[in-house]
Amino acid sequence: MTTPVANRSITLTQVKLIISPVDSIPNMASIPTWQIRQTLIADNNNIMNILVTGGTGKVGSEVVKELRKRGATVRVLVRKKAQPAQFPDGVEIAIGDLLDPVSVQKALNGMDKLYLLNGVAADELTQGLIAYDLAKKLKIGHVVYHSVFKVDRFKDVPHFASKIAIESALREFDVPYTIIRPNYFIQNDLSLKGPLMGPGVYPMPLGIPGISVVDIRDIAEATAIALTTEGHEGKTYNLNGPSLLSGPGAASIWSAVLNKQIRYGGEALDAWEEQMRKAAPSWMAFDMRMMLQGYLERGFGADEGDVEILTKLLGHPPRSYEDFARETALEWIEEPTIAAKQ
Repeated sequence: MTTPVANRSITLTQVKLIISPVDSIPNMASIPTWQIRQTLIADNNNIMNILVTGGTGKVGSEVVKELRKRGATVRVLVRKKAQPAQFPDGVEIAIGDLLDPVSVQKALNGMDKLYLLNGVAADELTQGLIAYDLAKKLKIGHVVYHSVFKVDRFKDVPHFASKIAIESALREFDVPYTIIRPNYFIQNDLSLKGPLMGPGVYPMPLGIPGISVVDIRDIAEATAIALTTEGHEGKTYNLNGPSLLSGPGAASIWSAVLNKQIRYGGEALDAWEEQMRKAAPSWMAFDMRMMLQGYLERGFGADEGDVEILTKLLGHPPRSYEDFARETALEWIEEPTIAAKQ
């Protein structure tokens, strides 16, 4: 059951976390407010209040689950009223929009930390900077920003360019931050059920060199760890899976798990963009096309040491695409049987 943010009662412990006049703490007048807040959080059994943006999406919803597992108080900024059971018990809902500073500030009030994830949008930069500027204004203790892998090497891709600008703002000012840079999400391929189960085509033009795809569950775990444990301020984490996935390699994996021949659709980007425009705005189809073109021209494989760093952060090896494909194929194959029994 979710709890609306309006008229929320505040306990004494929460007041101690949120409000502590500097002049009431000996020898702390010169210490930044965020550091005082962090100390108070640590002194109160690590209770913390975290605002999550993008919490209804693939990654954000998993982040919310991971934060609740770790005992954090979570508030999610959503554009419309959440459906019952959309979030775990105890999650607060704040209705608002990242393009509406008034609603964003209201959602940030009383929060200790911010997880800033804003989806690919034509005004992504404006959305992100509004949230960050207000976090800075309110002296939020820690911002974890969801960026993208190799953002600094794909500046010609519109949504990458937005993210590098937001990263630059984070580094410019004194709000403690952590940046996570995930690769292509493994779970993006859940949308390929039609071509895989039907004509037997893997249509994503990933190319031959391959990319280090990452599971959203690992992204969510890493994000929650960065938000709820110490030692991550000022760090940037590349989140990459354990192996490279090429277009032909993906077709081979799906052939094995579906027990049927799957062919790779190739790298005809003009045709891919045209098809994408049937399901998305033209600007987004172009944006995604530029990203894929970058994959083909510059590669998107993990940097040296990335997988080892993520393994240490998570406490376990990152999940593989092969495991995802096996799990997903089993669900797809069993769906007709389950439906027939209902």
